[in-house]
Amino acid sequence: MRFVAIGDSFTEGVGDVLPDGRERGWADLAAQGWADAAGRPIQYANLAIRGKLAWPIVEQQLEPALALHPTHLSFNGGGNDMLRPRTDVEHIADAFSRVLRRCDEEGVTMILLSGANPSGQLPMGSLVQRRGDLLSEAVLRRIENRPDVIRALNWPDRELSDTAYWSEDRLHMNAAGHHRVAARVVHALGFEPPEPWWAPSERGGARPSGFAYYREHVGPWVRRRVTRTSSGDGRAAKYPTWVERTPS
Repeated sequence: MRFVAIGDSFTEGVGDVLPDGRERGWADLAAQGWADAAGRPIQYANLAIRGKLAWPIVEQQLEPALALHPTHLSFNGGGNDMLRPRTDVEHIADAFSRVLRRCDEEGVTMILLSGANPSGQLPMGSLVQRRGDLLSEAVLRRIENRPDVIRALNWPDRELSDTAYWSEDRLHMNAAGHHRVAARVVHALGFEPPEPWWAPSERGGARPSGFAYYREHVGPWVRRRVTRTSSGDGRAAKYPTWVERTPS
């Protein structure tokens, strides 16, 4: 099996930080969990880069990913689009259609993910909730007659909206959140993930709130919008070519 992941910070693994400072994330976990459950090596690549909008993901990552000749390709996008003032949900959903069409043409199985729902803890959360609901509906309409598409849908998961699964910025999942998403992916592939992946081992401590939260997390995001920069500017994919994950 050859599994390649494309996307933004959700797929890159932002929020799931290892002791050495590297970021892991659900895709890394799922690749290892797949190898463990299947009892065979998995070739794995991850081209995701934080800060990317849905269509730039498709335009910049899809063809390099397909050039690796994967058997499976995962795609998620739209989370950054939903935070922008003007968002065309149908246009975002069209990106999913493009990915599916190219996977069909190349004989690749698509793994479709929806992101987890952070709206309950975000400023303007009701807007994010509404847009996320609309995007989920629009994407599902495009694959309603495609049982061959592997679905790992996290947006409807109310448990995953609990603060125990989120990092201090309230926008990216922590290790517990990434483990739960990885569990859903492994399960969607037809295997049983480790049971502890479904729930956090501890509930976490205090997080910044009020002015401290806006200073540390909202302010930098606003500055990037004003200066038209991205947190992914200058970053390269962490696994642009195959790495092997063997059963542990």
